[in-house]
Order: sequence, then C-alpha cells, then structure tokens
Amino acid sequence: MTYLNAPGFPEQDVRRRARDGAAAVFPPLEDYGTSVYGADSDRSARAGDDIDALRLVPPVFMPGRLAKLIDLGREPLYSDVALETGFGGLRSPLPVYVSALGSTRVASTTLAISRQAGRLGVPMIIGENVAPMNGFRSTGDEHRKGLLERVHAYVEELPDGLGGVVVQQSTEDANSEVWNHVYSDPAVNGLLATGRLAFELKTGQGAKPGLGGLTMVGEEAAPGLEEQYAIERLTQDGPVLRCSCPGTFTEEIFRQQIHLMRNNYPRARCWVKLFPGRDVGRAASVAWTAGADAVTVDGAEGGTGWAPTSFLQDVGLPLAECLRRVDAGAGTLLASGRVWNGSRAVKLLALGASAAGLGRAALVAVDEDPDRGLERLVGAVELEMKLIISALGKYATDEIGGEDLWAPSGWSSHEDT
Repeated sequence: MTYLNAPGFPEQDVRRRARDGAAAVFPPLEDYGTSVYGADSDRSARAGDDIDALRLVPPVFMPGRLAKLIDLGREPLYSDVALETGFGGLRSPLPVYVSALGSTRVASTTLAISRQAGRLGVPMIIGENVAPMNGFRSTGDEHRKGLLERVHAYVEELPDGLGGVVVQQSTEDANSEVWNHVYSDPAVNGLLATGRLAFELKTGQGAKPGLGGLTMVGEEAAPGLEEQYAIERLTQDGPVLRCSCPGTFTEEIFRQQIHLMRNNYPRARCWVKLFPGRDVGRAASVAWTAGADAVTVDGAEGGTGWAPTSFLQDVGLPLAECLRRVDAGAGTLLASGRVWNGSRAVKLLALGASAAGLGRAALVAVDEDPDRGLERLVGAVELEMKLIISALGKYATDEIGGEDLWAPSGWSSHEDT
C-alpha cells in the first residue's frame, strides 16, 4: 500500500517488527559478538515526547522477586511474568488492544487486522464513521470495508474467553443509529452472550481535538450535504471537505449519555473515549461516576487519517500531560498515542493505564505483512514487556507503578528511597 505514510512515527522500526517479530527486539543478529552497544548519549535527540524521555528503572533490592522465587521453588525467569489481564470488562492475553481505525483508504487492511487481532485474542475497536461511509455489511469495495464485515472477520478467528469488539459512536454515527443496528444484529449474538461486545462513546480524537469528522468527498456529492455539514472547497476543481459536527457536551449531557448507554444496551460494556482536552481529568471522573467500564484517553500524539496540520502540531494535550491530570485509581483507564513497542506500553502502565492501544502501528504492521504482520508486532511487544517487567522485579501487570519511572526533570514520579 504505497499511499500509507506515518509522519513523526517510527515506521521502519514497526515494519522490521512486522517482518522479524521477536528478533527485532534485539540488534541485528548478525552483529552478535562483533559489535558493542550502549544507550544514546543524547536522549533528547530521539525523545518524541515526555513519555519517550522517561526511563524505566529497576531497583537493586527486589522483594517481589524473592516472593516469586519462594512461590515457584526456583529462581524466576522473564517467562514467569503473567501478562493476561482484563480491562473494560474484556480479557486479553496482554494489556494491549487495537485502537479505532476509520473508513478511509488507509484503513483498507482492516479485514487483515481484524483476522489477526482475533487470532491473538486482543480487543479491537471499530472506529467512528465506518457505517455511515462504508455501510454495515460487505460493500464489495476493495478499500472500504463495512462494519459487520470487520466484526465477522474478527469473530471467525477469536479464541474462547478472550478479546472483544468495541464499536465507537460519534455524533454522525448516532444519526445513523449505529449502536441500535449492531445491538440487534444476529452477527453479534455470540459476543453479547459472552460479554465481549462494548460500545464506546467518542467525544473526539487526539489528533484533532474539538473538531468533528473531516472527510473528502466528490464535488457531485456536495450539493446534498450543505444542510447537515459544513462544506469547504479547498481547490477550484477537486474533492470537497465535508466537516461533521463534533457534538456538544456539558457534564450533565455527558452523564446522561452514559446513563442512556447503560440503560439501552445493558448487555454491552460501556466505554468512553476522551480527546486530550484541558479538563480531561474531570471528564474521566464524570464518566466513571456515571458507570463507564473504561475510559480511553487519546493523546495529541495519536494518528488520524485527515486533520489540519496546525492541529497536529499545536492543539491538544500530550498524552503524558493527560495521564498527569487523570486520577487513574478511580476507574479503568486506557491510553493511546504512538504506542509501538513494549517499553512505551510498560511506561503507560506505570503512569496508571490498564492497557495501551496500537493504532498506526497496527496499520503499518499489516501493510508490511497482511498475513502475520500484526501478530509478529504484538509478539515483539509481548516479549519486551515480559523482559522489562521481570527486570523491575515484578511478575504481573498490575504491579507496575510510578516508582518504576525516572525522568530527567519536571516529572512527578515516585523517587526510590
């Protein structure tokens, strides 16, 4: 897919992982015994954000390792780390999920992603605007895959007891009654019966906080859209920008929306996605109090198919600052934004998240290898997470905390005493 591009993202590293899997966790194998490696002398040169700048710091004294040794009757190994976990009412073999992917051509590999995510047993979110743009069932279009088409591909591969499908709904999706259609469709009966269907109320997106969906459509379609959308003609002759309403929320509207979700769809889990707004901590608190099973925070580093470049550079809180502002102890917190390796995922766990989302990384991995790219990428993430968590003297994901982090300056983390 030559049109796939992920600016500001370590695309080549992800492609190597999609090709080589666990081997990509290490330097090139042909260099073994002939090269010497060490940390970058200037971390700031490669630090993309505050989370990249953090270091994970094992202690010298590890009472947790001693406890594990006594439990096992032998010295514990990294392979003894238990990554299987639950979040938002769903089970996963590791604290990772596939983030929402949209309806444009860049998401044309979504059936391959669905199949591989299903085989892995990791939860998968189906993004906004898929049903309004692509329909509910198979469209026959090579690039645009219907919502239920994605669900089918995932469920056909899904092992018992793991994973789940999360269906987003934005303001535009609500006009199409996406949740009503999905909830009543026989295709999801198995997911409902096993508690593996969730609905996610989407308030916005990290890469374009405060904006609604932005979609390019043909000029011929524009005349029928002016009443419902804002239309912007960016060139004299070419596609037209169709801008959706982002939706309007106050605390009370937000609270009532969550109550309606729980009342109208009692067999589905209730998730909420927040964009990186300055009151993200308050919004998360309101969501949990209203009964949300999980809150996803999408940092400004998150990817998108289309947005003004000024938003990508200058609008929205970085993910690190979002996590500073949210009281993760109040409920299940999920985080997404430039996640592609095990160290960043473990850092997010240490900052209070229960799981990390793979978005652009999943797209790049499946673009590299439609058959096994995502599986290899997740395999590499899994190995790294086990190695790191074991090095910290811990053996379960819920044991990770702020004491495992160090920052060069300005970060509020626990200091080891």
